[in-house]
Amino acid sequence: MCSVRCRQHRELTEVIDLSRFKKLKYLWLHHNKLHGITFITRNYCLAELYLNNNAIFDIQGLHSLHSLHILRLHHNELTNIEATVKELKGMLNLKTLTLYQNPLCQYNLYRLYTIYHLPGVELLDGNQVTEKERRSMITIFNHKKSHIVQSIAFRGKVDASWNPRSPLKQKPAQRVPSDFAFANNVDKTMFDDPEDAVFVRSLKRSAMAITSLNWDTVPTREEKYLEEKDTEPVQMLTVTLR
Repeated sequence: MCSVRCRQHRELTEVIDLSRFKKLKYLWLHHNKLHGITFITRNYCLAELYLNNNAIFDIQGLHSLHSLHILRLHHNELTNIEATVKELKGMLNLKTLTLYQNPLCQYNLYRLYTIYHLPGVELLDGNQVTEKERRSMITIFNHKKSHIVQSIAFRGKVDASWNPRSPLKQKPAQRVPSDFAFANNVDKTMFDDPEDAVFVRSLKRSAMAITSLNWDTVPTREEKYLEEKDTEPVQMLTVTLR
């Protein structure tokens, strides 16, 4: 096991190439003035990487670090959420990730977008990823599945699909005054885009369950009489739609 720790507030702007440390597993470089991470792109055994509180604006090269399971990048200068998430997509072992206090966090759907594209992450910005968030990101970003569910719920009258190729736009949420009269079960967030309102309302709909019987598991009268088919529990198939 090999680890490297640099003292905090050393104001490092560059780091020597660390590729010769083949078994390097833990690296602390937080609280410096680094702009990139080109010095660690070949440290394939790296499991924990602490780069928070720097001036990093580009993480190109991180995709090769498949062993990473903790990555702290908060308080940097990352602005492009699509490029950042794309670079982290190949990290199947990544469980803990921090990106808060980066410019890319200003996007309305930043957290759900990150959860959708990095399904292996369990702890994002210090908060556990919940099942509710996973359901929400499927509704919003999986445009094919969302289209089918919404069509069933609204009898094909609403197209709530999401095009993941369309660029994300920063749309700050607007809230009405706190003394404005609303029922307790109504979301007080006002949306610039009607599609966002549809998504939020869809998450509040009641669940509808459809149950059907798998007739292949039910023996016919002749089979019962001839005992050609063993008696097995009847299988029920239940599909839940929201």
